[in-house]
Amino acid sequence: MRTLRIGTRGTDVKEVQSLLQRLGYYTGPIDGIFGSGTANAVRAFQRDYGLTADGIVGPMTFGVMEPLLMGYSVYTIRPGDTLYRIASNYGTSVARIMTANPGIVPERLQIGSRIIVPWLDVVDTRIDYTYEILERDINAFRRLYPFLEIGSAGQSVLGKELYYIKLGNGAHKVFYNGAHHALEWITTPLLMKFIENYAKAYVEGRSILGYDIRRLFERSTIYILPMVNPDGVDLVLNGLQRDNPYYNQLLQWNTTGRPFSQVWQANIRGVDLNHNYDAAWQESKEAEAQYGITGPGPTRYSGPEPFSEPETRVVRDLTYAIDPRLVLAYHSQGEVIYWNFLNLAPPESLRIGQALSRASGYALDQTVGIASYAGYKDWFIQEYRRPGFTIEVGRGRNPLPISQFPTIYADNEGLLLLAAVIE
Repeated sequence: MRTLRIGTRGTDVKEVQSLLQRLGYYTGPIDGIFGSGTANAVRAFQRDYGLTADGIVGPMTFGVMEPLLMGYSVYTIRPGDTLYRIASNYGTSVARIMTANPGIVPERLQIGSRIIVPWLDVVDTRIDYTYEILERDINAFRRLYPFLEIGSAGQSVLGKELYYIKLGNGAHKVFYNGAHHALEWITTPLLMKFIENYAKAYVEGRSILGYDIRRLFERSTIYILPMVNPDGVDLVLNGLQRDNPYYNQLLQWNTTGRPFSQVWQANIRGVDLNHNYDAAWQESKEAEAQYGITGPGPTRYSGPEPFSEPETRVVRDLTYAIDPRLVLAYHSQGEVIYWNFLNLAPPESLRIGQALSRASGYALDQTVGIASYAGYKDWFIQEYRRPGFTIEVGRGRNPLPISQFPTIYADNEGLLLLAAVIE
């Protein structure tokens, strides 16, 4: 992480501001501007944690902040400690501490030994969700919830790992993915927060919305690829960097006259990933002219051929490996669920779509125009003749503000759980 001081701006400043606010040190806005209020909050944090109180987030200060950003503190066992007392002091549960420390014996705590104490939320849903944050949160999941299967399904154009997380061991397999489109990055924290809430409920033996999570874990297997387009997401959230190998091309491809943060849906090569699947791809290519599309750009360019992009090939190959009963592809915006493709969806798709509609309050609909072709949901329905759905979350203009997250999550938690069990 770069050094942060007065005058620094960016998504990393938002991370620090949000953490300091959660810890009670900062009361100002989470605006990504490192001003005097942020510096004063950093100084207070530094004093409490035995650091030099210079108001600068350098390597030492960030080293202390990083575990907290990952949702935990490292605690040294003292005489008289019990896991119950430690859990009570941190406002967490014994079950979460034991899960994060495999092999720990509550009756034989070793004085002076260090343990991980999970107590903060890992997924921060008040900030821009970059690929760097995604990676750190996934590493936190590995540490705090070691029963999760986490891996890479492949890499993006720029070599970023396309991570998947597996929840459960049941025969009923489903696959959810998010952020095919760069502006629609809000779908990634939606899926990541779902993973965190699911894992926490599993550890603590709790239900969510009436679903017994431990029972669900044995009945169904949920695979989630939370960020299909990490290169595009970082372009939108962090801006175009001079060291980007496509720097000059991206400047040429963005002919809108507007910043990437307002217009860019495609991957880093200007290909719209949700128009790059081999499902009426030729129709999508032929429709480009109607929209003034002649090559790579912010949106709707289908690429030179189906599956020309590594990201779509990764999603395709992961789908083949999972062989899911049902898929959900998360997008924004419109609060709508698309369920059909060229009338190839099986009969149960309408019934399941209606149930998902009731669970979320989103309308059930069918796509028209160029949006009807070459998407992931389209390819899955064509390839498998099984239920596939595109879920468009939120309302407004992309990128949706993170302030919509609580409503989006509340609308979709029940849908995500229902999709994992519905026959």
